[in-house]
Amino acid sequence: MINPQEVGALRVAVYPGTFDPITNGHLDVIKRSCKLFDRIIIGVAGDNYKNTLFSLEERVALVREVTRGLEGVEVKAFQGLLMDFVRREGACAVVRGLRAVSDFEYEFQMSIMNKKLSEEVETVFLMTATEYSFLSSSIIRQVASLGGCIRGLVPPAVERALYKKFNLTEKSKL
Repeated sequence: MINPQEVGALRVAVYPGTFDPITNGHLDVIKRSCKLFDRIIIGVAGDNYKNTLFSLEERVALVREVTRGLEGVEVKAFQGLLMDFVRREGACAVVRGLRAVSDFEYEFQMSIMNKKLSEEVETVFLMTATEYSFLSSSIIRQVASLGGCIRGLVPPAVERALYKKFNLTEKSKL
């Protein structure tokens, strides 16, 4: 575990999620988080009560690929309680993206529970950029599964991975 006193005033945050798949909305939150914190650890959740399209290993690999080149960003898989992971990583905050008011109630409940589990960790909410406010991983998966165009909504590597997963050819993506 990183001891913040040993590394100075290093501000570390964890941005957790399933990232099945990572979208441009997620990337927007990550890039903006980089302006607020010295290090961002993208925590790819293994335990999530969701049926994921991509395996944990595939999700981690995709997130690493699309965040390569972002200074101060690390990608790690985790299992179990988020707050245990946050403490192990020496983070002072959890970053959560909000798309709409409807996201807030759930995220608020989670932040209160996380505060109960770990008083010293703050939750920072960032509104997603307007152009991505309608985006969710589940919408992306659904549109891609039907051969719809997702260009500009996900990074190119994710677009390719989705079409490959659904066995779609270039021609059928039109």
